Amino acid sequence: MLEVSHLSKQYLTPRGPIPVLSDISLSLSRGDAAAIMGPSGSGKSTLLYILGALDAPASGSVTLDGRSPFELAEKELAAFRNKEIGFVFQDHCLLPQCSVLENVLIPTLVAESRDGYRERARSLVTQVGLKDRLDHRPAELSGGEQQRVALARALIREPLLLLCDEPTGNLDRTSADTVASMLLELHRAQRTILIVVTHNLDLAAKFPLRFELLNAGLKQL
Repeated sequence: MLEVSHLSKQYLTPRGPIPVLSDISLSLSRGDAAAIMGPSGSGKSTLLYILGALDAPASGSVTLDGRSPFELAEKELAAFRNKEIGFVFQDHCLLPQCSVLENVLIPTLVAESRDGYRERARSLVTQVGLKDRLDHRPAELSGGEQQRVALARALIREPLLLLCDEPTGNLDRTSADTVASMLLELHRAQRTILIVVTHNLDLAAKFPLRFELLNAGLKQL
């Protein structure tokens, strides 16, 4: 379960603090899928980065499966994030010199045991429809195909929490629909906690839970 309690975040400026997130609380269980919408600059990405333990809140708490990542030492936090949290960003962030298979396997390089991951990577690549592209480099793929590789990479370690920041933002309508369908299909198969931040109303409409972040506050729609 993901528990967010009274989360706040401010940015300090010469004219004083600017609130970005204010008293946000949220509770999601395994298998839940939520879309968070809001205008540019509303703090959606900031919230996502805090949930993913990439940034720290000014106040409030975040616990995932009963653990608070912000109470962990740096090395433990890195291991926790690598195992329990998967990320998909608007820019796929694939390594251009690596093949599809190698890109998917990157999060496993720091795993204590790498047994079985190559077979799992092949399975995930097949599930996202790229079985015949295992040895291709990112430059040989379309934007939608690259994002599907990023999705497979995010799921390689079977994370509990899957966070997506505008995952279809750079894609045409057809590619966006394909990526969205695969994202939700894999989420249901693995029963992750899925959170997507997006401007895309069509993408948000596919989610059973929808929230809006506005004026630093979060409300369910």
